[in-house]
Amino acid sequence: MSLLAMGFLLGILQPCMGQFPRACANTENLLRKECCPPWDGDGSPCGQLSSRGSCQSILLSQAPLGPQFPFSGVDDREDWPSVFYNRTCQCRGNFMGFNCGECKFGFSGADCTQRRVRTRRNIFRLSIREKDKFLAYLNLAKSTPSRDYVIATGTYAQMGNGSNPMFRNINVYDLFVWMHYYASRDTLLGGSNVWRDIDFAHEAPGFLPWHRAFLLLWEREIQKITGDEDFTIPYWDWRDAKFCEVCTNEYMGGRHPTNPNLLSPASFFSSWQVICTRSEEYNSQQALCNATSEGPILRNPGNNDKSRTPRLPSSAEVEFCLSLSHYESGTMDKMANYSFRNTLEGFADPHTAISNISQSGLHNALHIYMNGSMSQVQGSANDPIFVLHHAFVDSIFERWLRRHRPLREIYPAANAPIGHNRENYMVPFIPLYRNGEFFIPSRDLGYDYQYLEEPELGSFQDLLMPYLEQARQIWGWLAGAAVIGGIIAALLTGLALACRKKRRETSAEIQPLLTESEDYNNMSYQSHL
Repeated sequence: MSLLAMGFLLGILQPCMGQFPRACANTENLLRKECCPPWDGDGSPCGQLSSRGSCQSILLSQAPLGPQFPFSGVDDREDWPSVFYNRTCQCRGNFMGFNCGECKFGFSGADCTQRRVRTRRNIFRLSIREKDKFLAYLNLAKSTPSRDYVIATGTYAQMGNGSNPMFRNINVYDLFVWMHYYASRDTLLGGSNVWRDIDFAHEAPGFLPWHRAFLLLWEREIQKITGDEDFTIPYWDWRDAKFCEVCTNEYMGGRHPTNPNLLSPASFFSSWQVICTRSEEYNSQQALCNATSEGPILRNPGNNDKSRTPRLPSSAEVEFCLSLSHYESGTMDKMANYSFRNTLEGFADPHTAISNISQSGLHNALHIYMNGSMSQVQGSANDPIFVLHHAFVDSIFERWLRRHRPLREIYPAANAPIGHNRENYMVPFIPLYRNGEFFIPSRDLGYDYQYLEEPELGSFQDLLMPYLEQARQIWGWLAGAAVIGGIIAALLTGLALACRKKRRETSAEIQPLLTESEDYNNMSYQSHL
């Protein structure tokens, strides 16, 4: 599909997902604290006339939070999205979206009744045409304004509590960069004071569900601006990689010939401008990132601090992480021990699962290894490698879900850091999604991974893998034991037949002892075992 045709499609798109719906970013809606836009299909708020949804008051979780954030009423993200809106569309059935104009993930069709599962594939298994199409889609997203969403350039207080709206347009790719920044930014306390120990997308139970929702929203937005309903995010399997395999001009951009911190001019990613990377500047000004361009993508893979991240993660480290049976533990933050989430995120040692914030493992290791825009949390999504990386991290999360089959109730309901309890709404998504809604298998959300396909077999293998590995290691002993067992069984059978024959030859007065009969039966059972 040509870029001209893609541009034409922009004018006929249906609403998408993201941050502040354009229809609600005005004085009237902010003062009423209501975001219930009409659905184009019938013109009624939330598509109510077509029974798609209705405008309802938001029900916030009252579960207690952890002690990490000792403030209340100082951050617009607290009890999201109630500072801005306390009434939004609540959609029925399989409908979804800020105006109920979408289908839930995994459903399609006019009435959202058709189930569909798409497959995310290894980027190195894409054909040249498929790979080039993916790169073109990324570039299109970077140059296409978001039709339905805007970003906030000031806090609610700076907006005069809604009387002076502060929003601006943004392109589709940078919309998601800004959302990642907004979820992880520091709390502005006034003056030059900030609170840094806060993050609605990292360092706590919501890390994996939040990024799962983030990728699904990003994926759907690309599907919309391109008209390609089959599009899925590819992943980069970085296990045991000796270098950044995607850092070439054929893929995500090679190294600049004279400046190792920049991308090669032969890659169109070299012309991309980053946003939301100057957190200290925003903090000192008590301001939000306003999506102003801040320079080119920086990347110098492998020239990172080796004392923190000596290499890219290994297969063995991933397997150890998958063996951990507890999703979360202890304080449920970056100090948690024996936590699958904390180990996969990279704050716990991938060999012991003991928290060690002086090292960066698994997910964090890849970010540090890239040694550039990817290495700073708030602006890391500027580098397009971000989506490849997080797609693979999500696949590891999926493997854990299939192996351990946790109930949704395993996800912490209370005492997690702010924004991370099971029933908390994820910041900054509108429409609203709770953390627990994405603590489910990927196929229930309409996607799978190429190397995890045939889910029944994959799940069964994941379940049995530890036992199969132990059996492989002792296979020689098992085979020897089977041979010896067969010989013993044959000898016992012969002995039993001989005894039976002898008994027939003896007089009727001689009876076998009951204990002898019991011993024989027990021995036969043990031999078969």
